[in-house]
Amino acid sequence: MEVESGVKWIRRVAVQSPSRLSDAAAAAASMELYDGSRLFSWLAELSGLPIDQVNFLITQFLALALAPLFRGRLHPKRVGAAARHGVALALGLFFGYFCFGAQAIHLAGLPAVCYVVIRVMDPKIMQIAVLSVALFYLSCIHLHRQIYDYGSYTLDITGPLMVITQKVTSLAFSLHDGLTQKEEDLVGVRKYHALRKMPSVLEYFAYMFHFQALMAGPIIFYRDYIEFIHGTNFLTHSGTNIRIDDHVEKEMVLEPSPLLAVMRKVGASLVYALLLTQYVPVFPIRIIKEPEFLELDVPSKMLFLMVATAVHRFKYYHAWLLADAICNASGLGFNGYAEDGTPRWDLHSNINILGFECGLNLRDCIEQWNKGTNCWLRLVVYDRIKNNATVLTYALSAFWHGFYPGYYLTFASGALFTFTARKVRRHVRPFFTKSVTLKAFYDLVTFWTTRVTMAYITFSFILLEFTPSVRCYLSMYLYLHLLAVLAFVGLPHLLPQPPQTKPKLNDKFKKASNPNGLKAE
Repeated sequence: MEVESGVKWIRRVAVQSPSRLSDAAAAAASMELYDGSRLFSWLAELSGLPIDQVNFLITQFLALALAPLFRGRLHPKRVGAAARHGVALALGLFFGYFCFGAQAIHLAGLPAVCYVVIRVMDPKIMQIAVLSVALFYLSCIHLHRQIYDYGSYTLDITGPLMVITQKVTSLAFSLHDGLTQKEEDLVGVRKYHALRKMPSVLEYFAYMFHFQALMAGPIIFYRDYIEFIHGTNFLTHSGTNIRIDDHVEKEMVLEPSPLLAVMRKVGASLVYALLLTQYVPVFPIRIIKEPEFLELDVPSKMLFLMVATAVHRFKYYHAWLLADAICNASGLGFNGYAEDGTPRWDLHSNINILGFECGLNLRDCIEQWNKGTNCWLRLVVYDRIKNNATVLTYALSAFWHGFYPGYYLTFASGALFTFTARKVRRHVRPFFTKSVTLKAFYDLVTFWTTRVTMAYITFSFILLEFTPSVRCYLSMYLYLHLLAVLAFVGLPHLLPQPPQTKPKLNDKFKKASNPNGLKAE
């Protein structure tokens, strides 16, 4: 079946497939299980959106409207830290209960148990205990959801609970570093985030529940949150000093307006929301489960996977950009100035869309996707493990996401392709760096290879199911998996690594100068 006919079949089955009706029935059943507020059911009926999505949008736009209070009436020069903590906490609790109802008890349950562990256990082992307790609690919630509402995309407590798990574990590891390690023994992310003082009850729970990042992230690390509360975040990241005379140097704190950044991110978020509603129904990932899809030729399958996975990313772009705008509107996220003097508001951004969509290799794409989670994984695993750090990092990421088989297929494939990409970079790339033309050709090939690879390994993450994902892989003869294995095994023998003129630093230490461990944009 040719590509054109394959596309026509996909458009027809997207509308006529029986699974479409079953998906609609499953969505309706999920709404019956939704425990959030029904106050705006009339708006859901009017807009045609499910009530959970309506509630999510209401809380996010209300948060966006309230966020500027922290740069105005609740500015650190006008009120104390306790007042800022209290308002952020109260709004977070209200939003949590509004969206999740009685399920919101888990938002308090997990951090409460972990706070007891932090306070009573020896700091030398406390971080491992907190990681174990938090992941066990989160895993129970994941499993419970899979039992009563398998495969549903209905808004539920697992999303915010995943962010809270990141917060409580990163806090525990930062306390461990600060209380048990010497400053000179710490580098990079661990040195930047090390804490030498236990948070009070108010500080701890306000950090866990502050409304700016409760619903959709991004993860705000404790040091950054406390600096925001006390108003020192602009000083930390601007590095602006002026000399008063020959003997006195005074720190100058500049607070640039985030208005332009907020407007851009909200505008882009709304565009992606519109694209999401228009194109996800046209390219539903469930088509992979249809027997007719497996009969398509491999190019047709790959074309669909590339388009469908790209379209499904719109929901992440929409949610993450809106959450990022909320943080910026309150004063969170300032990251210094660009070379032209423009203020940067990307300290806590979860996504660099251009960097991800135009990445020249798998590593660059991974670094620009869910950047807060990448930093969290680096802080709690990657920079602490000497052997098998990449495998263990992927394993923790999969476990944190839940127990759908599709997640594990994606992360297992991701680990394989990460190792293979390293081999290619070491053994193939040096032959293409001898001229501008060869380098441009290499970049073009890796760009398109990365696009195909990302679609190939991530469709199972969206589909969630094991058997349909494996059937799809088998129908494509596992061609990229086999190529990756052959390249990983064969390249060192076919193309020995050229001698290096300068020793290269290990990737772990290349980013030591960046406090968040993220690649500069």
